[in-house]
Amino acid sequence: MLARHAYCLATTLGAPVIRRVLDKRLAAGKEDPVRFAERRGQPGKPRPDGPLVWIHAASNGESVSALPLIERLLARDPHSHVLVTTGTVTSARLMEARLPPRAIHQYLPVDLRPWLRRFLDHWQPDLGIWIESEFWPGLIWAMRDSGKPMALVNGRISSRSLSQWRRFPGLSADLLGGFSPCLAQTPDDAAHLSSLGARKADCVGNLKLSAPPLPVDDIALEEERRRVSGRPVWLAASTHPGEEEIVAEADALLRESLPDLLTVVVPRHPKRGEDVAALMRAKGLVTARRAVGETVSPECQCLVADTLGELGLFYRLVPVSLIGGSLVGGHGGHNPIEALQLGCVPVIGPDMTNFSTVAASLTDAGGAVSAASASDVADAVTRLLADPGHRQTVAQAGEAVARIGATTVDRVMARLAPVLPPIAPGRGQ
Repeated sequence: MLARHAYCLATTLGAPVIRRVLDKRLAAGKEDPVRFAERRGQPGKPRPDGPLVWIHAASNGESVSALPLIERLLARDPHSHVLVTTGTVTSARLMEARLPPRAIHQYLPVDLRPWLRRFLDHWQPDLGIWIESEFWPGLIWAMRDSGKPMALVNGRISSRSLSQWRRFPGLSADLLGGFSPCLAQTPDDAAHLSSLGARKADCVGNLKLSAPPLPVDDIALEEERRRVSGRPVWLAASTHPGEEEIVAEADALLRESLPDLLTVVVPRHPKRGEDVAALMRAKGLVTARRAVGETVSPECQCLVADTLGELGLFYRLVPVSLIGGSLVGGHGGHNPIEALQLGCVPVIGPDMTNFSTVAASLTDAGGAVSAASASDVADAVTRLLADPGHRQTVAQAGEAVARIGATTVDRVMARLAPVLPPIAPGRGQ
């Protein structure tokens, strides 16, 4: 209780500063000017009648991983709705494009008591589900005070976060002890959550493996297929600073035997597109930027696809992809299953911390290729492009691992069953 009183006092006294920070974020373009009031707990839409399950997902990756769960919750009761909150502009755009009917997106209110009360008084969720690891104390306490159940799904506590949370054992136990069920991504995450005070933390699998294939604009895909027809092409997906240099070095090695090679780079953050394109041009590559309308020509050697929501197009277009975030920078890698779902073989770097269990399963099954340097990447891509039989063998092994992971949402729904809102007789399934 001492930690709770201290936090509430600090946020109350700091409210003027928090408001100024939020206003600065708005001025800097980091907040949505049209829906800015939602960050203060003011609803942007009316609450629908009937049961309402609230899911909080911090940003893009978490919200996409929640999509199969959202679909299952809505299918369970045709009179129910799902409220999804996120905290970033890009995730809001992504959810507006991908949420099914009866699912509503709102921005998460900042962790000030009056704004949280306003939010919960309006929406009155019957259940709150947290995805992964964004634990705002005020939000958790406000939901607990409402008397409604809370669940943690796909919970994740990295080793670095674990050491930070251990500095506040009373606070972590208070916050995590309120989640039931408490479902972790991996056995290690479950152990970390338990050590911090979570009750009966368990691992039923990584929900990200149940996510549907990334969407695509079929017309745009056919246009790109015509442009790259007959050329060897590979992809570096969701790259971070420092990785594009490695990609450029790998490109130079590949180009020795594949002079008409096309390298496609999809930066994790599209706003970096101009800088990435400048880097590639500085390396001597004829480069096009998709975000400014430039297209692949016969002379083009590198395409920087700095647009939002088109990774599904490029995974369908390209047979081999380096999974970004796995080579440098301590980012922990991104989801290799997204590539495999669309027939694209993943090349993974040494840091797949965010998908450690998945990466280990893929490596053991021969469903991915490991690479730690530019020369490793070039060797892997060369063989996979040159040997369709080998590429198919790797892809099939990876797809088998992906099929096992796809059932995670079934196990999550089974564990959520005791806390889900009741279904009226004759409704749902």
